[in-house]
Amino acid sequence: MSQKSKIHYTLTDEAPMLATHSFLPIVQAFTAPANIDIELRDISLAGRILANFPEFLKEDQKIPDALTELGNLATTPEANIIKLPNISASIVQLKEAIAELQSHGFAVPNFPEEPQNEDEKNIKAKYSRVLGSAVNPVLREGNSDRRAPKAVKNYAKENPHKMGTWASDSKTSVAHMNTGDFYGTENSTTVEKESKFRIVFTSNDGTTKVFKDFSNLKAGEVIDSSVMSLSSLKSFVKEAIAEAKEKNVLLSAHLKATMMKVSDPIIFGAIVETFFLDVFTKYSDLFKSLDINPNNGLQDLYEKLSGNAQEAEVKAAINAVLANGPRVAMVNSDKGITNFHVSSDVIVDASMAALARNGGKMWNTEGKEEDTVCIIPDRTYAGFYQAVVDDMIANGALDPKTMGTVPNVGLMAQKAEEYGSHDKTFQVSAAGTVKIEDENGTVLLSQKVEAGDIFRMCQTKDAPIQDWVKLAVTRARLSDTPAIFWLDKGRAHDREMIKKVEKYLKDYDTTGLDIRIMDVKDAMTETLKRIREGKDTISVSGNVLRDYLTDLFPILELGTSAKMLSIVPLMNGGGLFETGAGGSAPKHVEQFVEEGYLRWDSLGEFLALQASLEHLAQTQNNPKAQILADTLDEANAKFLANDKSPARKVGQIDNRGSHFYLALYWAQALANQTKDAELQTKFAPIAEEMTANEVKIDAELIGAQGKPQNIGGYYHPSESATEIAMRPSSTFNSILSKLN
Repeated sequence: MSQKSKIHYTLTDEAPMLATHSFLPIVQAFTAPANIDIELRDISLAGRILANFPEFLKEDQKIPDALTELGNLATTPEANIIKLPNISASIVQLKEAIAELQSHGFAVPNFPEEPQNEDEKNIKAKYSRVLGSAVNPVLREGNSDRRAPKAVKNYAKENPHKMGTWASDSKTSVAHMNTGDFYGTENSTTVEKESKFRIVFTSNDGTTKVFKDFSNLKAGEVIDSSVMSLSSLKSFVKEAIAEAKEKNVLLSAHLKATMMKVSDPIIFGAIVETFFLDVFTKYSDLFKSLDINPNNGLQDLYEKLSGNAQEAEVKAAINAVLANGPRVAMVNSDKGITNFHVSSDVIVDASMAALARNGGKMWNTEGKEEDTVCIIPDRTYAGFYQAVVDDMIANGALDPKTMGTVPNVGLMAQKAEEYGSHDKTFQVSAAGTVKIEDENGTVLLSQKVEAGDIFRMCQTKDAPIQDWVKLAVTRARLSDTPAIFWLDKGRAHDREMIKKVEKYLKDYDTTGLDIRIMDVKDAMTETLKRIREGKDTISVSGNVLRDYLTDLFPILELGTSAKMLSIVPLMNGGGLFETGAGGSAPKHVEQFVEEGYLRWDSLGEFLALQASLEHLAQTQNNPKAQILADTLDEANAKFLANDKSPARKVGQIDNRGSHFYLALYWAQALANQTKDAELQTKFAPIAEEMTANEVKIDAELIGAQGKPQNIGGYYHPSESATEIAMRPSSTFNSILSKLN
């Protein structure tokens, strides 16, 4: 028998983690006859914590550092990784995960927000590897090719999701800063020769501090620095509050405190503190004694106030502000969770896409929809969201039955443009100057700062940029679709990128191709114009914008971003196959625990697996893998045609039922194919038995719904309890076991 092929499947968090316990046994069973090993690698938040603190654990509690191992694998031609959505942890989520692990007997240390000694500094440094977008920069050794497969797009057109109505007199708008933001302060340069850099802060009193010691710079890299002025930010927030009050609409904040783990919690805190300024001023001494940080939101404040003698007084003061100020948008109206409760609840790519789909409205305290002033402080991305709002007000909602599609080619390889989620973002403690200097002391970039300002530096390497341009040209040629580079000549970083794009486009034959470079707002306006005409347009964007666009357009086109095919052709020949966004995953877990119903849609996993199998067949000369890929493609089409995605309520098909039907259709396709007699013989009785027991299996799966599920944890649930909960059909399990 030939050497085994291997696919690395990631165990992540929340709803995708639950779904893996149901779907992975199917994948392992179906691929075993093709001599394929499916290796599970734990990169969950809890897994990342445990892997970073082995010295605190018992021998039988230690686990491998799967993320580092997969990161190394991603640089090799053999890499074949299926990556599900993971938690990009905020500090609040990190602390919750630590507490849960400790309650399970893992003696991991507490997170020291303000380290008091060297040990605590080392602990905080280790936790910094876990916080925020810790996973993606490690694994993404290639650029992103993300699109809606034809079968998915056709299904969405034939079965359009509900779209809200945009009124021509809608008061919804995007509020952004006009000065003092990252966009306005950014400077940028391209490095001419290989060297090293460090980031040095010098306060006005002459005190010097090295923010970051020497790190490598490669020739051709684009480096940037920018500053968010805290005073300008707070002044802007006051104006936005007044605007919402005057318009008599909701006020909401839209950031990404998970991926932008350093900058955005600070920005979120500034919004919360400014909105409740009177409360934070009056009770400043109390809040200091309770270690209350506005960056952690109202939920943390309420938890730390619990049992305090002034608890009722402070809550009354907060409620008075809420009653007298503009109404605050809600994350969960039923539970009284506002947009200001938890920074990690505010995920701009998901929240603004949902607003665009819902007629420009968010939820008020009564669970009713209202127009909203959306706070997106930085103009770098606020502008294109305003362009969406302007288009919807002028032209009404998009029609999923007729609209075109917007694939994305995203620059993300080797940590490109991971703003706020890396070790080059800092909040400065005093007024002064931050300089980026090389090893000879030459100043590359410099920024004046005031106390409280947020400084950030970004690196974008040249090889990923070249690969990005190549991928854009390739996709435009293969799909015969216009491609627009979303690059804003008003932004310093983008001006450097435009030079490179224009240079590297000359390396390719672009005859007959429509490839343009457009400012971000203009690109959005043009893309929406084309999409309304039923025309397709490839968006070619940087990493953060890629993250936003690949939620926005799929949610408008398909109703969800989870149904996208996301392929990352790794630069050294391997493949990373991502499975869609996880923005609604926490709500799905909540529903599952309360009533045994999991609404998570695993279509993204199905699509990623098909692409992974195809890649494996092509790179490792495994013809059986190609048969599996082809028949899975058939099964996916039948799955969509028969509408076997999870519904919404107990008594209807849920995630586990959708997995069964995918397996049924896949087995039937394998039994009916004639290219591989061995696989046909293997799967014919399996397909026959599944078909004969369809009603029984369906009844067993539906019968498991409707009751609370105790899986022993949110971040680190019991493996056995979760498997029992996610595999409740003994009949289906028995049939699957016959493939091993």
